[in-house]
Amino acid sequence: MRCNFRFLNHNLVLLEVGVTRMTVIQEGLGVHVIHNLIMRIMPSKMELIYAVVMLASLHSFAASDIQGDALYALKTSLNASPNQLSDWNPNQVNPCIWTNVICEPNSTNVISITLSSMGFSGFLSPKIGVLTTLSTLTLQGNGITGEIPEEFGNLSNLTSLDLENNRLSGQIPSSLGNLKNLKFLILSENNLTGNIPESITDLPNLSNLQLASNDFSGHVPDRLFHLPKYNFTGNNLNCGINFPHLCASDSNDTGASHKSKIGIMFGTIGGVIGLLLCGSLLFFLWKGRHKGYRREVFVDVAGEDDQRIAFGQLKRFAWRELQLATDSFSEKNVLGQGGFGKVYKGVLTDNTKIAVKRLTDYESPGGEAAFLREVEMISVAVHKNLLRLIGFCTTPSERLLVYPFMQNLSVAYRLRGQATLTLSLIFQHLNGGILVQTSFLAELELEEAKDRLVMHKSDSDVIAELIPDISPHVTINKETGVSREIKPGEAVLDWPTRKRVALGTARGLEYLHEHCNPKIIHRDVKAANVLLDKDFEAVVGDFGLAKLVDVRKTNVTTQVRGTMGHIAPEYLSTGKSSERTDVFGYGIMLLELVTGQRAIDFSRLEEEDDVLLLDHVKKLEREKRLDAIVDRNLNRNYNCQEVEMMIQVALLCTQASSEERPTMSDVVRMLEGEGLAERWEEWQQIEVTRRHEYERLQRRFDWGDDSVYNQDAIELSGGR
Repeated sequence: MRCNFRFLNHNLVLLEVGVTRMTVIQEGLGVHVIHNLIMRIMPSKMELIYAVVMLASLHSFAASDIQGDALYALKTSLNASPNQLSDWNPNQVNPCIWTNVICEPNSTNVISITLSSMGFSGFLSPKIGVLTTLSTLTLQGNGITGEIPEEFGNLSNLTSLDLENNRLSGQIPSSLGNLKNLKFLILSENNLTGNIPESITDLPNLSNLQLASNDFSGHVPDRLFHLPKYNFTGNNLNCGINFPHLCASDSNDTGASHKSKIGIMFGTIGGVIGLLLCGSLLFFLWKGRHKGYRREVFVDVAGEDDQRIAFGQLKRFAWRELQLATDSFSEKNVLGQGGFGKVYKGVLTDNTKIAVKRLTDYESPGGEAAFLREVEMISVAVHKNLLRLIGFCTTPSERLLVYPFMQNLSVAYRLRGQATLTLSLIFQHLNGGILVQTSFLAELELEEAKDRLVMHKSDSDVIAELIPDISPHVTINKETGVSREIKPGEAVLDWPTRKRVALGTARGLEYLHEHCNPKIIHRDVKAANVLLDKDFEAVVGDFGLAKLVDVRKTNVTTQVRGTMGHIAPEYLSTGKSSERTDVFGYGIMLLELVTGQRAIDFSRLEEEDDVLLLDHVKKLEREKRLDAIVDRNLNRNYNCQEVEMMIQVALLCTQASSEERPTMSDVVRMLEGEGLAERWEEWQQIEVTRRHEYERLQRRFDWGDDSVYNQDAIELSGGR
């Protein structure tokens, strides 16, 4: 039995099955079958099985090679630099191991390509059209030029196409109307022209269409106004000229309506009917209340049994699956705890390490539907400096989010370690300081620490007893307090790494503020929420969670979410958050990076009045004591000018007036060396004026030496 095969490189391979042997002569990989089997002799059953298995394998190699060629063509067309996508190698058969490429489990079919904000400047290769199993294609935030290839219409399984914020030109190809599974079509902020093709209106699953800030013209098909989310603003479309309020949907609505005269008429009728229904409902509620009957209603579904909802490549985990992965949410697997709940380390059955955030205080009038809308919002925020959500789990009483495990943990851990915070507070208390309740990342709970303190009173030996419970790498000095030794082989945050962390974090926050629709406000930017991947690149975590546990439609919340020392003054006083509250938290995080210290440290009360790290750094900056600011663990291995620049950016970010703070895009530019000098000079002039005014007011009062101020021990809310 003889089969002829042709390789893509025109080499030949011969597959020969004889009565007693099967030999394969091979000069390459990636085979296409060009002839049917020709029977030379009557083979046995076993030989037939061998042949079938071999053919199946060859088909698999062929599929991999076709997809690999398409991906390599994309890399070439995007003008990727030698350092970008370096593992996209045409000599490797399996593209599933390439960076930013995801394949189906137990398959070589490519289902996801994510190349966000990587600085590409080329064009889109039409060869991508052969990836018929592709579900998600994300290329937003680059400088890609040229037209959208007509071949994209062959991506029959595509559910999400995100080409936002590029330089694409030409028209939307009508072939995109063939993508019957498409849910998200994001083409905003390009140079696209022409009419919106009618074929787009025939997409049955389309739910989010973003075409803002292009150069489209003509009529907007009526059907598109019925999509749940759409945005046509910033074009020369009819709606933008005559009816600007129709150009964008309300992102909080469950469905957008076509606001025409007919719509107004039906809206009026609906309003009257709604009033009647509301009146009837109020009557029955009043009647039920006066009968002494009160009923609480919570509408929800058992989410793990509902397979209808799927967001791109997000996986809906079963409760049992996460329970097994975390050893029944064992305390020994707790990575951290904040205002949104505990985070557990887990290992899936395929040995994949994950981090599971178990949300607390979750109350939503919308039940699971509201939760899933917010999960969807988080899932589409894809950037190399943002922690990627990979899955979720819902039950009638639980809400859990699943993330990849970051093996280098957080910036806070690398700066201070888990045990340092706990033992520092205990040390301060034993030496007459104030015991502050905060988030303990170690297994030792606050109440246990308090009990031991009561038992031992001022006996400093208690610290030696507590150390083995938390970390064998913690030492204590009665003069200097608690410090953490570096473990053998442990990587430290040197100055170049800290610079990368600062810039990466800024870029991640910039994306949340300026490239997400709707924009996402973090509300708790701090070193503990900036994680480090295997290459010590910054990955911002915990974004979007504030909205998951606070479903009010405004940014004025019933609970201030954040960590003391990182919260902007206007957020603390009014409860109203904005992008500038994140900028403030980012500025404090920069100070943590430079100093290695916490945002609040009561041990400083012994020598000065500056409990807050911000006030402490301002004082040292005025005194030009740079060496006293920088983390001692750097051992003077840093660039003084770069340190000074980072401190200046931090102080600009932490100005008391939110209007005077820069945006995150401004911060990125300043860290890259653009526009800092001018801003800093203005800040210094304002700061000098404020300082003189403060000193003038201080001289007007004589407090006297006998003034008494009794301060009881205080407890701050847990770290978020």
